[in-house]
Amino acid sequence: MLARAAVALAVIAALATALWLYARAWAPSRSDYPVQGVSVSADTGPVDWGTLSAQGADFAYIRASKGADLRDPAFAANWAGARRAGMRYGAVLDFSLCRLAVDQATRFITTVPRDNAALPPVIRLAFDPSCIARPGRDTVLSELNTLVNLVESHMGKPAVINVTRDFDERYDIGAGINRTLWLDGNFFPPDYASRPWVMWTATDMRHIDGVDGPVRWNVVAP
Repeated sequence: MLARAAVALAVIAALATALWLYARAWAPSRSDYPVQGVSVSADTGPVDWGTLSAQGADFAYIRASKGADLRDPAFAANWAGARRAGMRYGAVLDFSLCRLAVDQATRFITTVPRDNAALPPVIRLAFDPSCIARPGRDTVLSELNTLVNLVESHMGKPAVINVTRDFDERYDIGAGINRTLWLDGNFFPPDYASRPWVMWTATDMRHIDGVDGPVRWNVVAP
């Protein structure tokens, strides 16, 4: 009996390891989603942009700022590295419910140079465990509209809204902000939000040559 239990546990462990390795390497089929890319920040560690580009990343979104206080310390190096590698690149602002839109826009604008070659800027909406504020929907939408207008004025192109499921379920961003939507959903295309998505974070577990840590791997709707 003990021998059988040991064999069963070994089989389960082998299957779990195989699934974990598969998840680390998985990306959607190129035949379904021809354009695919990556999101990086200081949290993912140093990036070898030439290697990353050779691995099939068509574009990169690079975190520039978080709220009104954090300028991503790797932003300048990542921005320049993506350009040198010949990749398309864009900047991300992580929105905070705990800071005013004007202050967050100021941090982003003083971090990201205006660049006609850059992709549309992204405003990411996700609950931050360090911020417990949950303002009403009207307040949030008003602040977001202010932020969108300021960011767009600086960058010279419409913003993209990357919203998580729980944030959208609370504030119905898809119905309140008329901008291109980027949604999240590991392994399965997302079905939340009141409008169709144009970009999808297919996995936040992918490990790829050129980056130390796991990256968010994104696809564009065909």
